[in-house]
Amino acid sequence: MRDSYEVVIIGGGIIGSAIGFNLLKMGVKDICVIEKSYVSSGSTGRCAGGIRQQWSSPMNVRLAMRSVELFKNFEKDVGMDIEYKQGGYLLLAYTPEEEEDFVKNVEMQRSQGLDVEILSKSQIKSKFGFMNLEGVRIGSWCQSDGHANPQIANIAYSMAIKRMGGDFITHTKVESIDIANKKIVGVQTDRGYIRTNTVVNAAGFESSKIGKMVNVDIPVYGERHQILVTEPVNHFLDPLVINFNHNYYIRQTKHGSLLMGQGDANPMPGEDLGNSIEFLEEMSQKMVRDFPLLRNVHIVRQWSGAYDMSPDAQPIIDESKDLSKFIYATGFSGHGFMLAPAVGESVAEMIVHGKTITMDISNLRMDRFKNHIEIEKNVV
Repeated sequence: MRDSYEVVIIGGGIIGSAIGFNLLKMGVKDICVIEKSYVSSGSTGRCAGGIRQQWSSPMNVRLAMRSVELFKNFEKDVGMDIEYKQGGYLLLAYTPEEEEDFVKNVEMQRSQGLDVEILSKSQIKSKFGFMNLEGVRIGSWCQSDGHANPQIANIAYSMAIKRMGGDFITHTKVESIDIANKKIVGVQTDRGYIRTNTVVNAAGFESSKIGKMVNVDIPVYGERHQILVTEPVNHFLDPLVINFNHNYYIRQTKHGSLLMGQGDANPMPGEDLGNSIEFLEEMSQKMVRDFPLLRNVHIVRQWSGAYDMSPDAQPIIDESKDLSKFIYATGFSGHGFMLAPAVGESVAEMIVHGKTITMDISNLRMDRFKNHIEIEKNVV
């Protein structure tokens, strides 16, 4: 770790890593990423790795579509196979209200250029005959959705950052940020002081704590979501399946294990990452009901992670109006991994060019909360 950098990025998860990689790619060589623990130790290392473009808000659709284009070239651009597979996403609707929302969402998604379609119950049965579709009305299907290994992706970015001349500093905690005349002058860590005039806050659910260091209020909080993994079985499930009505998602990994997750029924804000036996009981019942062939499959272990929730379940990407070059990219509400390549590109452009070039993300600024907000509904 040196004593000065042009840009300091706080948070070495997938968002901070993607920003660092893109800054180096755009020619900003004097950068460091600071991670308080090991690479992929936080929310990135705890997520299921889904990559979805089917959202209820146009901005999330556009961000995800750009990320998919970048994920296609990830191995070539970043230098590592991340087990990326476009196996599709199947979203299931059970109620008239869900059906109506799905139809409206698909119409909007198509207007953004996404190749997505509504499937009838019989079409779903034809594609996925192993599923119990009792109560299903329709489904939403996008073949170019998919999944990858988030831990490997995070590691790939960190290795690329070092290879390209940047620093990726682990096991280092940011203690304070120094300002003078409304400008950042340095960052104090538990391993020493760093002079800088640009800080990027990509600290996930802890980004609000980083904001408080410079009196910037960032309305983000942690929310526990639990996940489990089974023993490996023969491959049968290409897509990631989401059931909003029954509150779960499921996908199969490259080596055959199944990842299944859900949010707590009554989530409380906080950083509690404990696990519950209720989660295992509820998830087991859901899987046996909707995927009868899994009745005798063994669960290996469970864990939990924290979504960095924003008021509208959409990212907050902005630069402070009161403090020069304090930029934050947070509030991804459980979907940071799938949006990371596009976000990394956009934030790097903000720093290099003073504005985004590839896509307009101005409606993700903090000031949107002063007006009526559009809440992203497709969260599980």
